[in-house]
Amino acid sequence: QVQLVESGGGLVQPGGSLRLSCAASGSVFSINTMGWYRQTPGKERELVAAITTGASTNYADSVKGRFTISRDNAKNTVYLQMNSLKPEDTAVYYCYVFYLGTYYWGQGTQVTVSS
Repeated sequence: QVQLVESGGGLVQPGGSLRLSCAASGSVFSINTMGWYRQTPGKERELVAAITTGASTNYADSVKGRFTISRDNAKNTVYLQMNSLKPEDTAVYYCYVFYLGTYYWGQGTQVTVSS
């Protein structure tokens, strides 16, 4: 079983920055893909960014150039650095890992971009 604990959400003004963290614990070794989705009321969950063990990354077009995903394999932790935040980035952000054929999800952290 894999447990994910997220941190770093909050309220920020447009143009500001936030850094999300997600640590995986439990009996985990060599997690393949880690990443972040986000969801707003009435919309489907959207992939924001993902990163593989080999550090290959994938980003949603809407965040390219503003968000950066990274990971620390030794700590089984994934990070999402979010710069130049916009009101449309407001959502609940969920981290996930794909491990041994199963997706595991964090509890979600609220990010609100508002003046």
